[in-house]
Amino acid sequence: MKLIIQIPCYNEEETLEIALNDLPKKIKDIDVIEYLIINDGSQDRTVDVARRWGVHHVVNFSKNKGLAKGFMAGIDACLRNGADIIVNTDADNQYCGADIEKLVRPILEGRSDIVIGERPIDQTEHFSLLKKKLQRFGSWVVRKASNTSIPDAPSGFRAYSREAAMRLNVTNEYTYTLETIVQAGRERIAMESVLIRTNGELRPSRLFHSMFGYVRRSMLTIVRAFIMYKPLQFFTILGSIPFFIGFGFGIRFIVYMFTGHADGHVQSLVLASTLLMMGFMTYIIGLQADIIASNRKLLEDLQYQVRRLSYERK
Repeated sequence: MKLIIQIPCYNEEETLEIALNDLPKKIKDIDVIEYLIINDGSQDRTVDVARRWGVHHVVNFSKNKGLAKGFMAGIDACLRNGADIIVNTDADNQYCGADIEKLVRPILEGRSDIVIGERPIDQTEHFSLLKKKLQRFGSWVVRKASNTSIPDAPSGFRAYSREAAMRLNVTNEYTYTLETIVQAGRERIAMESVLIRTNGELRPSRLFHSMFGYVRRSMLTIVRAFIMYKPLQFFTILGSIPFFIGFGFGIRFIVYMFTGHADGHVQSLVLASTLLMMGFMTYIIGLQADIIASNRKLLEDLQYQVRRLSYERK
């Protein structure tokens, strides 16, 4: 059983060695542990620090491509190097390395294919009250969109079985954390959460520069993933709003017509017709999007088979 621990890095010269030193060297039932970094266009000595420490694999980007692309490049490299389990952690030592054993245990026991670390958000001192509330709200939205019970959706401390990793697809350029949960929920991949510990803050987060920007981009990512994986449900909800408002105005006009007062309320009929048409057209868009989503599912299955053949040859 081979475990590869991957770390996305962008100018992590000062903190990377601290994070690497905290990683486990042995885990029960794991035969081999290797370490991989994704150098996402770093302009400092991140790669030199990693190689001097003894990292086994380095994925290099000459230009910064963002967390989502770096994560997927790391997953691909881990699979090509024979990983049975892949753990993703951060270069700023946010997560406690000893808890990696807690992440991989459900996979080793065959209970889950994806395990996500649940941070003690309410007890994390460097999280502001607003950030704590937004983290909770964002996780609730993801649970509703994915039909899962993951309490800490933005957590990047997670483990994937080889099977789950081969099915991953990330299409947004912001972050992998939210979309992969929605995808796993849609695919009914076995997923669970375990309580983990966090370390003190070594540097501010680089994922967002302002709380408003973080919330905006996260919500767009969630909505986009929901539309992509559950389009019929999304457009049915969206189309029901104008449809039922138009239906109400239509009933209102019919009541006036039967009581002999319809002459002054023709506008209600026009508005009702417009809203009903808008709702109906939105339903049609939902049906078309659902057909496209079905084709996407076929393409994902084909991609999985190609990946499986490719990685097994390696």
